[in-house]
Amino acid sequence: MIDDFFQETLIAKKVTYTLELNGKFFMIENVPARVCEETGDSFFSPETVERIQQMIGGQEKPKRVIETPVYEFSLIP
Repeated sequence: MIDDFFQETLIAKKVTYTLELNGKFFMIENVPARVCEETGDSFFSPETVERIQQMIGGQEKPKRVIETPVYEFSLIP
């Protein structure tokens, strides 16, 4: 059906990329991405992905370190 079809619209934005790896949580701010206006999905260029891998896998010093509380979800309070 034509009603089920939508045109994907990508806009250039800067996003915060997050990743959990080996029990550690990483955040990279101001990452260039193409973001779908309809779904909010972010798409990254191969160069951006390579740079993210270098930053996380290398010895690069982070801009800052934040403390993050961790909770385990339970239906019973």
